[in-house]
Amino acid sequence: MFQKLIGQAPNFEALLRSAKMVAATDVTVLVVGETGTGKEVLAHALRQHSPRSDKPFVTLNCAALPEALAESELFGHRKGAFTGAIGSQTGRLQAADGGTVFLDEVDSLPVPIQAKLLRFLETGEIQPVGEAHPVTIDVRIIAATNANLQDKIAKGEFRRDLYYRLNVVPLEIPPLRERIGDIQLLVNHFMKQFAEEHRLPEASFSKAAMNRLIAYPWPGNVRELRNVCERLSILLAGRTIEESNLPAEIIARAPATKPLFDLPELGIDLEKVEIDLIRQALTRTNGNRSRSARLLGISRDTLLYRMQKYGLS
Repeated sequence: MFQKLIGQAPNFEALLRSAKMVAATDVTVLVVGETGTGKEVLAHALRQHSPRSDKPFVTLNCAALPEALAESELFGHRKGAFTGAIGSQTGRLQAADGGTVFLDEVDSLPVPIQAKLLRFLETGEIQPVGEAHPVTIDVRIIAATNANLQDKIAKGEFRRDLYYRLNVVPLEIPPLRERIGDIQLLVNHFMKQFAEEHRLPEASFSKAAMNRLIAYPWPGNVRELRNVCERLSILLAGRTIEESNLPAEIIARAPATKPLFDLPELGIDLEKVEIDLIRQALTRTNGNRSRSARLLGISRDTLLYRMQKYGLS
């Protein structure tokens, strides 16, 4: 599963190294990252490379749980425990006994349920609704959030003690905008994948189009990039994708390259500009030629040659 986590950026490779070390243990993990960065993919990889790989893997999106049913979904209930409980139900935690539970958007759990989850993490016991006695189970918890839990704690929306129990090993997935060197790598991977999946000739990107993709901030992260690649691989199969073929939001939001210098309408005398820049550099460094050369992005020998050429001292 780790091969599905594609990237060579230093911050991403550091994440993968930590994840591979953690995977082989039973430690509780908190995966932090923006929407679309691949938190669930990482959770699957952690489970796949753990001693529990052949045991149940249960995923629960905490944000999708109605507050009234959250306790029953997590811990189960006994028949007749509440109105509508026409039969007993095994909770998600007990269903994963021996395996792993992935709690996505764990910050969305109601505070009273957070207290019960904390008790399970501390004791290994759950108490289904309506049961008189607790049940001991063996489950590894991998939790994930795209929220700032410290802010949630300050607002009283998340228990501080639960945070410390979940945050035994934090794994933070960097957003795509902080690993732009991986964009072309991901694009090439997705375009090949979708060409094979849909049995279509593989499309490619022009240099200008690729530069647009690299410049775009990708608020939806890898998920957004993946969706764009799938769309284009189908609509433009076998073709070279140009800037004009890209989605409007990418063209609109990608920043254009701003020139370092605006050329005047009447033009310039390039030699005078060069002389002026050399003089400015020498003035700023009090005549230090090595430092002046560094400011100008040239070697000291090149600076000395140009000073001699223009009669500068």
